[in-house]
Amino acid sequence: MMGKLTEIFEQVRLASRTLAFYDENKINEVLCAVADATEAQTSRILEANAKDLAKMDKANPKYDRLKLTEERIQGIADGIRMVTKLPSPIGRLLGSSVRPNGMRLKKVSVPFGVIGMVYEARPNVTLDVFSLCFKSGNACLLKGGSDADASNRTIVEVIHEVLKTHGVNPQVVALLPPDHESTAELLHARGYVDLLIPRGGRGLIDFVRQHATIPVIETGAGVCHTYFDREGDVVKGAAIVKNAKTRRVSVCNALDCLLVHRERVADLPMICGGMEDSKVMIYADEEAHQTLSASYPKELLQPSTEESYGTEFLDYKMAVKVVGSLEEAVMHIAKCGSGHSECIVTENKASADYFVKAVDAACVYVNVPTSFTDGGEFGLGAEIGISTQKLHARGPMGLEELNTYKWVIEGEGQIRK
Repeated sequence: MMGKLTEIFEQVRLASRTLAFYDENKINEVLCAVADATEAQTSRILEANAKDLAKMDKANPKYDRLKLTEERIQGIADGIRMVTKLPSPIGRLLGSSVRPNGMRLKKVSVPFGVIGMVYEARPNVTLDVFSLCFKSGNACLLKGGSDADASNRTIVEVIHEVLKTHGVNPQVVALLPPDHESTAELLHARGYVDLLIPRGGRGLIDFVRQHATIPVIETGAGVCHTYFDREGDVVKGAAIVKNAKTRRVSVCNALDCLLVHRERVADLPMICGGMEDSKVMIYADEEAHQTLSASYPKELLQPSTEESYGTEFLDYKMAVKVVGSLEEAVMHIAKCGSGHSECIVTENKASADYFVKAVDAACVYVNVPTSFTDGGEFGLGAEIGISTQKLHARGPMGLEELNTYKWVIEGEGQIRK
């Protein structure tokens, strides 16, 4: 059955095949031009972004993700330039062998073809995804949310203007309408889209995973923990917890739950000392609540419930739980974590080693906050998302994760007996 978007899908599919014939210099030239145009069109992009912001309540946790500033646009442009400095992932020789009959085999990295992206109030994703897809030889179909549509459309207009100037088919990137019907068609675009990546909250990711009939990589949803061990350093711990929780609460690597060894409960006031400045609401279990009640503002301290654990708050909220051992902390993470990012604060190498081996997550930190789970911080340039699954890609997805491979077989007329 033909949908209303089939023509767009076909155009993007055809455009994707032209990318194989651009050399790396051409690709980098175009990306640098996109970065320059993004900076030059800052006021135009901010004007569109203001229209989106005007429709959203400032108290909404998504507001910060939606908001663009001159500084953030500069950062996005710098991220695109960083992508140009990274080696191309296309055509890498991943393995080779010669068979007894003289047949030569090579395993070579190649683009997927067309990447579909479903995302929410994140206009920066539009540029991040384009730059990564273009550099890795993929076309991209973007399905942003209605809350960021004005921002996304203006950004794609800027990209298209640059592509046309450089003689590149502008359909290597297409933005779909922001309605639910477009999402439904994209989820079933078999034969047009090779890989679909949802980026947003748990609701969006679950919906895509449950309804898509094309391959999906789950990204984004992060229920992140920090475990303060019996031999943790209080100064390090306080800085790590504050940075992980308050740097940006609306991102998937923000801290949601602090676990504290029972022998270190007395240090909770210092560990959580930086939270009250940001008015972080703490949901504490009985032991933690009793300790914090003497120092933490009463209006920001509440008893925890079962729902407090395993929740991705995306807000100035954090759960606190006291555990009796390292093993209990790991068990709690196994039950309530999302496989995104987990941290231990400890000066004991054996405890750190156990935590690293026992915790099943894409990123496991020792004495470093989970806020570093980011493609840029990992040296990958921009990222297309944080994969929380185990097939193909895990953790921040950069250029290499947007390529698959194919086998190339050469010979001199050998035939199989």
